[in-house]
Amino acid sequence: TTNQLLTMIIKTKGIIIRTKKYSESSIIADIYTEEKGLRSYIVSGVRAKKSKFPPGLLQVMSLVDMVAYHRDEKSLTRIKEVRAAHVYQRLPFETARRSVGIFMAEITRKTIKESEENKELFAFLFDSFVLLDETEHSVANLHLSFMVNLSSYLGFMPGGERTADTPFFDLKEGNFVPYGFEHTYFLPEDLSAILNKLLLFPPERAHEIPVSRGQRKLLVGHLLDYYGLHIENFPKINSHGILEEIFGSGDGA
Repeated sequence: TTNQLLTMIIKTKGIIIRTKKYSESSIIADIYTEEKGLRSYIVSGVRAKKSKFPPGLLQVMSLVDMVAYHRDEKSLTRIKEVRAAHVYQRLPFETARRSVGIFMAEITRKTIKESEENKELFAFLFDSFVLLDETEHSVANLHLSFMVNLSSYLGFMPGGERTADTPFFDLKEGNFVPYGFEHTYFLPEDLSAILNKLLLFPPERAHEIPVSRGQRKLLVGHLLDYYGLHIENFPKINSHGILEEIFGSGDGA
Protein backbone atom coordinates (compact mmCIF):
# COMPACT_ATOMS: atom_id res chain seq x y z
CA THR A 1 0.00 0.00 0.00
CA THR A 2 0.96 3.65 -0.26
CA ASN A 3 1.32 3.83 3.52
CA GLN A 4 3.84 1.01 3.54
CA LEU A 5 5.83 2.69 0.79
CA LEU A 6 6.06 5.88 2.84
CA THR A 7 7.41 4.09 5.92
CA MET A 8 11.20 3.92 6.03
CA ILE A 9 13.58 2.33 8.47
CA ILE A 10 16.25 4.71 9.74
CA LYS A 11 19.39 4.20 11.81
CA THR A 12 20.29 7.12 14.03
CA LYS A 13 21.87 8.17 17.27
CA GLY A 14 19.47 9.72 19.78
CA ILE A 15 19.22 11.43 23.17
CA ILE A 16 16.21 10.52 25.30
CA ILE A 17 14.79 13.70 26.77
CA ARG A 18 11.44 12.52 28.15
CA THR A 19 9.51 9.29 28.68
CA LYS A 20 5.92 8.69 29.72
CA LYS A 21 3.81 5.60 30.34
CA TYR A 22 1.70 4.66 27.31
CA SER A 23 0.05 1.39 28.30
CA GLU A 24 0.61 -1.36 30.85
CA SER A 25 3.90 -2.36 29.24
CA SER A 26 4.80 0.42 26.77
CA ILE A 27 6.19 3.94 26.93
CA ILE A 28 6.35 6.95 24.65
CA ALA A 29 9.87 8.36 24.43
CA ASP A 30 10.67 11.85 23.15
CA ILE A 31 14.08 11.47 21.52
CA TYR A 32 16.26 14.11 19.90
CA THR A 33 17.74 12.24 16.95
CA GLU A 34 20.78 12.98 14.82
CA GLU A 35 18.94 12.25 11.56
CA LYS A 36 15.42 13.59 12.11
CA GLY A 37 15.49 16.09 14.98
CA LEU A 38 12.93 15.74 17.77
CA ARG A 39 10.69 12.70 17.39
CA SER A 40 8.34 10.67 19.58
CA TYR A 41 8.37 6.88 19.58
CA ILE A 42 6.25 4.13 21.07
CA VAL A 43 8.46 1.51 22.69
CA SER A 44 6.37 -1.62 23.15
CA GLY A 45 6.79 -4.12 25.93
CA VAL A 46 9.52 -2.17 27.68
CA ARG A 47 7.84 -2.70 31.04
CA ALA A 48 7.07 -6.38 30.44
CA LYS A 49 9.09 -9.04 32.28
CA LYS A 50 10.75 -10.40 29.14
CA SER A 51 11.29 -7.08 27.36
CA LYS A 52 13.82 -6.98 24.53
CA PHE A 53 14.50 -3.37 25.57
CA PRO A 54 16.32 -3.11 28.91
CA PRO A 55 14.44 -0.43 30.90
CA GLY A 56 17.71 1.14 32.04
CA LEU A 57 18.46 1.96 28.42
CA LEU A 58 15.36 4.09 28.04
CA GLN A 59 15.89 6.58 30.86
CA VAL A 60 15.97 10.35 30.41
CA MET A 61 19.51 11.39 29.29
CA SER A 62 20.30 7.97 27.77
CA LEU A 63 22.45 8.21 24.63
CA VAL A 64 21.36 5.52 22.19
CA ASP A 65 21.93 3.98 18.77
CA MET A 66 18.55 3.07 17.38
CA VAL A 67 16.77 1.57 14.41
CA ALA A 68 13.30 3.04 14.02
CA TYR A 69 10.37 3.17 11.64
CA HIS A 70 9.99 6.61 10.15
CA ARG A 71 7.31 8.51 8.28
CA ASP A 72 7.80 12.23 7.73
CA GLU A 73 4.15 13.15 8.24
CA LYS A 74 3.58 10.92 11.26
CA SER A 75 4.46 12.24 14.68
CA LEU A 76 4.51 8.88 16.47
CA THR A 77 6.31 5.78 15.17
CA ARG A 78 7.95 2.72 16.69
CA ILE A 79 11.47 1.76 17.67
CA LYS A 80 12.69 -1.51 16.21
CA GLU A 81 16.06 -1.84 17.96
CA VAL A 82 17.98 0.22 20.51
CA ARG A 83 21.34 -0.06 22.27
CA ALA A 84 23.60 2.28 24.25
CA ALA A 85 25.70 4.72 22.22
CA HIS A 86 27.58 5.70 25.39
CA VAL A 87 27.42 3.77 28.64
CA TYR A 88 27.41 6.22 31.54
CA GLN A 89 30.00 5.48 34.20
CA ARG A 90 29.27 8.23 36.72
CA LEU A 91 26.33 10.39 35.67
CA PRO A 92 23.48 8.15 36.96
CA PHE A 93 25.24 7.40 40.25
CA GLU A 94 26.46 10.81 41.44
CA THR A 95 23.85 13.27 42.66
CA ALA A 96 25.56 16.42 41.36
CA ARG A 97 26.11 15.05 37.86
CA ARG A 98 22.61 13.58 37.68
CA SER A 99 21.01 16.83 38.81
CA VAL A 100 22.93 18.88 36.21
CA GLY A 101 21.93 16.30 33.57
CA ILE A 102 18.24 16.45 34.48
CA PHE A 103 18.38 20.24 34.22
CA MET A 104 20.11 20.03 30.82
CA ALA A 105 17.51 17.52 29.59
CA GLU A 106 14.64 19.76 30.77
CA ILE A 107 16.14 22.83 29.06
CA THR A 108 16.59 20.76 25.86
CA ARG A 109 13.01 19.47 25.98
CA LYS A 110 11.51 22.91 26.55
CA THR A 111 13.53 24.78 23.91
CA ILE A 112 13.94 22.42 20.94
CA LYS A 113 10.85 21.63 18.91
CA GLU A 114 12.23 21.09 15.39
CA SER A 115 11.67 17.72 13.77
CA GLU A 116 14.43 18.08 11.22
CA GLU A 117 18.10 17.24 11.12
CA ASN A 118 20.54 19.59 12.86
CA LYS A 119 23.76 17.62 13.22
CA GLU A 120 25.74 20.45 14.84
CA LEU A 121 23.12 20.88 17.57
CA PHE A 122 22.92 17.11 18.05
CA ALA A 123 26.72 16.86 18.41
CA PHE A 124 26.71 19.70 20.96
CA LEU A 125 24.01 18.01 23.07
CA PHE A 126 25.55 14.54 22.82
CA ASP A 127 29.03 15.84 23.72
CA SER A 128 27.59 17.85 26.64
CA PHE A 129 26.16 14.71 28.28
CA VAL A 130 29.36 12.73 27.63
CA LEU A 131 31.44 15.54 29.18
CA LEU A 132 29.12 15.63 32.20
CA ASP A 133 29.69 11.90 32.65
CA GLU A 134 33.44 11.81 32.02
CA THR A 135 34.96 15.03 33.40
CA GLU A 136 37.26 14.65 36.39
CA HIS A 137 36.58 18.26 37.41
CA SER A 138 33.76 19.95 39.30
CA VAL A 139 30.47 20.03 37.37
CA ALA A 140 29.14 23.03 39.33
CA ASN A 141 29.41 25.42 36.35
CA LEU A 142 28.48 23.01 33.56
CA HIS A 143 24.78 23.91 33.48
CA LEU A 144 25.72 27.61 33.12
CA SER A 145 28.11 26.80 30.26
CA PHE A 146 25.44 24.59 28.67
CA MET A 147 22.79 27.33 28.69
CA VAL A 148 25.17 29.94 27.29
CA ASN A 149 26.37 27.67 24.48
CA LEU A 150 22.92 26.26 23.66
CA SER A 151 21.67 29.82 23.08
CA SER A 152 23.87 30.04 19.96
CA TYR A 153 21.99 27.11 18.39
CA LEU A 154 18.67 28.69 19.38
CA GLY A 155 19.55 31.99 17.70
CA PHE A 156 20.28 34.37 20.57
CA MET A 157 23.92 33.90 21.49
CA PRO A 158 25.12 36.80 23.67
CA GLY A 159 26.78 39.35 21.39
CA GLY A 160 29.23 42.21 21.59
CA GLU A 161 32.32 42.27 23.73
CA ARG A 162 32.74 43.01 27.40
CA THR A 163 35.24 45.82 27.89
CA ALA A 164 35.87 48.56 30.46
CA ASP A 165 33.41 50.66 28.41
CA THR A 166 30.76 47.94 28.17
CA PRO A 167 30.81 46.20 31.56
CA PHE A 168 27.10 45.21 31.77
CA PHE A 169 25.15 42.57 29.87
CA ASP A 170 21.71 43.61 28.62
CA LEU A 171 19.48 40.52 28.69
CA LYS A 172 16.82 42.15 26.51
CA GLU A 173 19.15 43.32 23.74
CA GLY A 174 21.46 40.32 24.09
CA ASN A 175 24.76 42.22 24.21
CA PHE A 176 27.24 44.01 26.46
CA VAL A 177 26.43 47.68 27.08
CA PRO A 178 28.00 50.73 28.80
CA TYR A 179 25.30 50.95 31.48
CA GLY A 180 22.58 48.72 32.84
CA PHE A 181 19.73 50.91 33.91
CA GLU A 182 17.45 51.30 30.88
CA HIS A 183 15.21 48.53 32.25
CA THR A 184 15.43 45.76 34.84
CA TYR A 185 16.79 43.07 32.52
CA PHE A 186 20.53 43.44 32.89
CA LEU A 187 23.32 41.61 34.66
CA PRO A 188 25.31 43.42 37.34
CA GLU A 189 29.01 43.80 36.69
CA ASP A 190 30.20 40.67 38.52
CA LEU A 191 27.71 38.38 36.74
CA SER A 192 28.46 40.07 33.39
CA ALA A 193 32.13 39.21 33.93
CA ILE A 194 31.25 35.55 34.64
CA LEU A 195 29.03 35.41 31.55
CA ASN A 196 31.90 36.80 29.50
CA LYS A 197 34.18 34.02 30.76
CA LEU A 198 31.52 31.40 29.98
CA LEU A 199 31.53 32.72 26.40
CA LEU A 200 35.32 32.53 26.17
CA PHE A 201 35.96 29.20 27.92
CA PRO A 202 34.98 25.90 26.26
CA PRO A 203 32.66 23.70 28.41
CA GLU A 204 35.52 21.38 29.43
CA ARG A 205 37.21 24.36 31.11
CA ALA A 206 34.07 25.77 32.80
CA HIS A 207 35.36 24.57 36.19
CA GLU A 208 38.23 27.10 35.93
CA ILE A 209 35.81 30.05 36.22
CA PRO A 210 35.51 31.22 39.84
CA VAL A 211 31.81 31.51 40.74
CA SER A 212 30.47 31.74 44.29
CA ARG A 213 27.36 29.82 45.28
CA GLY A 214 25.35 33.03 45.52
CA GLN A 215 26.49 34.14 42.07
CA ARG A 216 25.69 30.75 40.58
CA LYS A 217 22.13 30.87 41.91
CA LEU A 218 21.58 34.41 40.62
CA LEU A 219 23.11 33.70 37.23
CA VAL A 220 20.90 30.64 36.60
CA GLY A 221 17.86 32.81 37.33
CA HIS A 222 19.06 35.54 34.97
CA LEU A 223 19.87 33.03 32.21
CA LEU A 224 16.34 31.59 32.53
CA ASP A 225 15.03 35.17 32.19
CA TYR A 226 17.25 35.57 29.12
CA TYR A 227 15.71 32.46 27.55
CA GLY A 228 12.24 33.74 28.45
CA LEU A 229 12.92 37.08 26.74
CA HIS A 230 14.07 35.40 23.52
CA ILE A 231 11.83 32.31 23.27
CA GLU A 232 8.11 32.86 22.83
CA ASN A 233 6.03 31.08 25.51
CA PHE A 234 9.13 29.69 27.20
CA PRO A 235 7.74 27.38 29.91
CA LYS A 236 8.72 27.33 33.56
CA ILE A 237 11.84 25.29 34.33
CA ASN A 238 11.51 23.22 37.48
CA SER A 239 14.76 21.32 37.95
CA HIS A 240 17.10 24.21 38.80
CA GLY A 241 15.79 24.17 42.40
CA ILE A 242 17.61 20.86 42.94
CA LEU A 243 20.84 22.43 41.68
CA GLU A 244 20.52 25.22 44.22
CA GLU A 245 20.27 22.66 47.02
CA ILE A 246 23.32 20.74 45.78
CA PHE A 247 25.62 23.61 44.88
CA GLY A 248 24.35 25.75 47.74
CA SER A 249 22.75 29.14 47.86
CA GLY A 250 25.05 30.86 50.33
CA ASP A 251 28.08 32.91 49.45
CA GLY A 252 30.70 30.20 49.73
CA ALA A 253 32.40 28.79 46.63
